[in-house]
Amino acid sequence: MLSWELGSSIARMQRERAWVEVNVGAIGHNIRQIRALLKAETDLMAIVKADAYGHGAVTVAKAALSAGATWLGVATIPEGIELREADIDAPILILGATNLPEQVQTIARWRLSPTLCTPKQAMVFSEAIGDTGALAVHLKIDTGMSRLGMRWTEAVELLELVKRLPNLKIASIYSHFATADDPDETIMREQHRRFEAVLKNCRIPDNIPRHFANSAATLTDSNLQYNMVRTGLITYGLYPAPHLKDKIDLMPALQVKARLTQVKKIPAGTGVSYGHRFISDRDMTIAVIGIGYADGIPRRLSNQMNVLIRGQRIQQIGSITMDQIMVDVSSIPDIQEGEVVTILGRDRSESISADDWAETLETISWEILCGFKNRLPRVIVGQSAAVAQSMAPN
Repeated sequence: MLSWELGSSIARMQRERAWVEVNVGAIGHNIRQIRALLKAETDLMAIVKADAYGHGAVTVAKAALSAGATWLGVATIPEGIELREADIDAPILILGATNLPEQVQTIARWRLSPTLCTPKQAMVFSEAIGDTGALAVHLKIDTGMSRLGMRWTEAVELLELVKRLPNLKIASIYSHFATADDPDETIMREQHRRFEAVLKNCRIPDNIPRHFANSAATLTDSNLQYNMVRTGLITYGLYPAPHLKDKIDLMPALQVKARLTQVKKIPAGTGVSYGHRFISDRDMTIAVIGIGYADGIPRRLSNQMNVLIRGQRIQQIGSITMDQIMVDVSSIPDIQEGEVVTILGRDRSESISADDWAETLETISWEILCGFKNRLPRVIVGQSAAVAQSMAPN
């Protein structure tokens, strides 16, 4: 693994092209804002799967734990191992499915917390762990998401089996909302009723923690917070829905920046980029920026996005290519190669967010954030150099 010094040197060189800035101060601010909504005894799980939504899992995990998070959530075993290898000791829940016997010993070795969804999975886990000690498992109930989890009408089967198995112990019971970000709360409330019925009908002891709320549910109703909340998007400073923006004060933690690599003049009638999907209607000054769809800018944004240069919105033109995009800089006098461009983020009074891209593409901001690729170095900002070094991957 690269040392911090070598990694920093490469990051500096990469910043000649494009990079992602991760503001750990913003992460800390968001976690503290979330904590203010919770009871003191309610745990806060920061969801850091998918490389912390493109922000860098180790960096975000350390920042979130320092600010008051108590658990971390990942999707896969390798994501959990990455955090352990970075000397992160907090409890880590694997939210995804793990079904193979060989995965069980890996989970135990790295002190990860697995999710169980079916009786078959419970049997595999109990047999694979053997008599090496009881493994704490988290039981997931499907109350209406129709993804992972035991269907709520059959939950008693899973619960009773795990109680009988000698090598497993129940660490928590949980579910996941499908529509908590919808202003219409009908489905969310029905899911909540189903979960409450499971807790009652299965006689879940009060000392077994339960959790249900994602980001949207955490902001919607304190009664949904139970013993822990699992926050993803709001950890990173984005709102899960417009109607929830007045519930909490968030700071976006990610900015994407790049540099101008060439400036040139083109006459009217000139085609730009692959397919000539843009043809200049006048003499123009255009600039090339060293970032493209291989870095996370969706190609479908071609001719539909802006960037920020010197606090001005500048139109992108032509097809977005793998490593580069072109923009119309005719309105900026004395534009220079090497100038920094804000792809996502704020420049003076102007800003462009993942929500803006998501609206154009008719998708969600989660997908936009997760799209920024690892070849863009993550540069930590918002803290002193000493703190930034402690937040960085080992």
